[in-house]
Amino acid sequence: MPDAAAQPAYPGAAYDQAHRNLVFPPDYRNPIPRDRYHIIVIGAGPAGLITAIAAAGLGAKVALIERHAMGGDCLNVGCVPSKALLEFTAQHRGAAAFDDAFAWLRQVRAGIAPHDSVARYSDAGVDVFLGEARFIDEQTVQVRDQRLNGRRVIVATGARAAIPPIPGLGEATPLTNETVFDLTQRPERLAILGAGAIGCELAQVFARLDVAVHVFEMAPRVLPLEHPDASGLVAQALTNDGVMLHLDAPVERVAHGASGARIVTAHQQVEADQVLVALGRRANTEDLNLDVVGVETTDRGLIRVDGRLRSTNPRILAAGDVCSSLQFTHNADAHARVAVQNALFAPTASIAKLVVPRCTYTDPELAQVGASATQLSERGQPFDTYRVEWTELDRGRAELAAPGFAEVLTAKGGDQILGATLVGHDAGEQLAALCVMMNNGLGLGALGRTLLPYPTRSEYLRRLGDAYGRTRLTPLVARLFRGWLGWLA
Repeated sequence: MPDAAAQPAYPGAAYDQAHRNLVFPPDYRNPIPRDRYHIIVIGAGPAGLITAIAAAGLGAKVALIERHAMGGDCLNVGCVPSKALLEFTAQHRGAAAFDDAFAWLRQVRAGIAPHDSVARYSDAGVDVFLGEARFIDEQTVQVRDQRLNGRRVIVATGARAAIPPIPGLGEATPLTNETVFDLTQRPERLAILGAGAIGCELAQVFARLDVAVHVFEMAPRVLPLEHPDASGLVAQALTNDGVMLHLDAPVERVAHGASGARIVTAHQQVEADQVLVALGRRANTEDLNLDVVGVETTDRGLIRVDGRLRSTNPRILAAGDVCSSLQFTHNADAHARVAVQNALFAPTASIAKLVVPRCTYTDPELAQVGASATQLSERGQPFDTYRVEWTELDRGRAELAAPGFAEVLTAKGGDQILGATLVGHDAGEQLAALCVMMNNGLGLGALGRTLLPYPTRSEYLRRLGDAYGRTRLTPLVARLFRGWLGWLA
């Protein structure tokens, strides 16, 4: 997050300054610590914020520590700025100017910042401490020159972009999601390493801003963990927007020249003004002194937790991206609710049955929940597949809908939903009904009793329900129906 006051004027600088004053005010003085807190929360991203304000709302004494900016990645360098750019460039397709787009993201971010601000949490009864945190012992955390004592500590320090050991990459000073939104000038050529969700979303944004975008992916397709057909539709959309895809093309090294960086693969070399790395994440745990308190981590830095979010030291819990491979804001939200319950009361809440959806906000969107066909096959679990093409819907025909589909996987011979993939306009919104059904044990059979407005895209649900209903018409049932109808005649 740039300090607008320390730089020459740029589009949206005033919004950046307002944003910074809310989430990390320069004149803020940490409060005098209480003798003892019920909970000390380290990290003020989504998991930490929700944990802190929920616990304080229950009457607990809560300390919240943040070293960079309240709101974490989601507000500052993740969901909010990326979706602001995606929406702006979609609305101004063919006419989106870099300065206008980035000023918009800064305006949106500053407008949301009060919700995550130091002032809001202080007013809610949370003692907010700005600075680096480290454990002294399992109940004592130091921040700057102060020591806080707490009954339980919840680590919610999140994760950051991982920089792979590609020769020459570090010297190229690559952009990540933490720095790309600080750009104040449009690059002419941008190389993006990685075609996951972040890489694909930002590739589409910059291509719409008339940047020559090259995406390098070592897998043979973009979004390699998603449904192959859905991945293909996103790839086609990116290509249509002018993104140049280099698939099955691991980057061997990054060389340097007078005109910028040169991305070298086994078969080609591509020049770029700047390089953006979108190749995975690493948990922020190195500086916490976890070894002193017996908290174990994985080789990616993730804190090892059980189903109740307790670390290997039961007095210390973790929540959100710092302990989960499902690094989404909504997953962090769910973790926070479990952590509050288990830190303040009997540790009975669990993450074991969470159904966590995800969405890539390209155009078309790609949304998924539950297991994929590949995962089910690897488990040896038989399943049935139900699929509806958007162009089969009357609303889709009326809107000249682009190709897309909804595919639902159910337990073999039954209607229990095991997983679903949607790709198309508003796929993330359209997935919501299936998430509700999966979380509440409703199967496709329930859709046959559901009335939906016509014509809408949500009619895909009724189509799925009808498709399942037709499978109930076994030969025996069909004979009984024919006999009954024959008797009525």
